[in-house]
Amino acid sequence: MKRTFLGLLVLGACIALSPGARGQFGGMNPFKKPNISNIFHPVVGQGAVYEQQHKDGTKSPLELTVVAKETVDGKQGYWLEVGHAEKGSDSLTYAKMLITLDPWETHKMIFVMPHSTQPVEYPMNPSQKTKEKMEENMEKWHKVGTEPITVPAGTFLCEHWAKDDGTEDVWASSKVSPMSLVKSVGKTSTMVLVKTLSSAPEHITGMPQKFDPQMFRQQMMEQMQKGKDHQQ
Repeated sequence: MKRTFLGLLVLGACIALSPGARGQFGGMNPFKKPNISNIFHPVVGQGAVYEQQHKDGTKSPLELTVVAKETVDGKQGYWLEVGHAEKGSDSLTYAKMLITLDPWETHKMIFVMPHSTQPVEYPMNPSQKTKEKMEENMEKWHKVGTEPITVPAGTFLCEHWAKDDGTEDVWASSKVSPMSLVKSVGKTSTMVLVKTLSSAPEHITGMPQKFDPQMFRQQMMEQMQKGKDHQQ
C-alpha cells in the first residue's frame, strides 16, 4: 500500500509501524504553517468505507472506524481500527491502534496474523528521527480552498488541500468520521468515500499476546512457501 496522505496519518502506522506525527489538534500555532493533520474527528462507533482505484485498473476497499476509548497517561485515547486489502482484493485485514491527540501519538497497535484468530500486540516506540520525518511530511501541504465534491456516499462541502510538489490532492469534510477524508487523488491511485458507518462493529477482540519476532518471521516464511507451492 502506498504511503499517501492517508498513509502518513494512519496507514503508515499500520504498515510501516512508524507513527508519531505531531498533528496540531489542540489549536493552530500562528507562527507555523497550517497542518493538514488537523482533521481527526473521533466518534466511537462511527467510521467510513472507501474504494481505492489503482492506476492499473484494480480496486480495493478500505475501512476506518473508531471502535473504543481508553485513557492513556491521563489523556483521552481512541482505538482506531483500519481494514485494508491487497491491491485487487476484497478481503480485508484488520489492525487497530490506540492514539492520543495533542500531540498525535500511537501507543499500541494490535493486529491478527493471516490465517489466525489470535490478536497480537506490536510494541510502538518510534525514534525521534521518525517523528520529525512524519511531522515534516505533514507540513508539505497547503489549503487550496473550499468546494463541493460528489462521491458514491453523496455530496460534501470540502476543504481542498494539495501537496506542495503537486503529487496529491485531498478533499476533507468534518461531517465524515474519523479522518474527514472524502476523496484523494495521487500519482498511483484515487480513493473515494463509498459510505459512512454509524454502528460499526469491532473486528479485533480478545486478549492480545505480545509480538514474537521469531514466530512472525516463521509464519511469514510459511505463507511465502505456500504461495510458491500454489503457483507451481
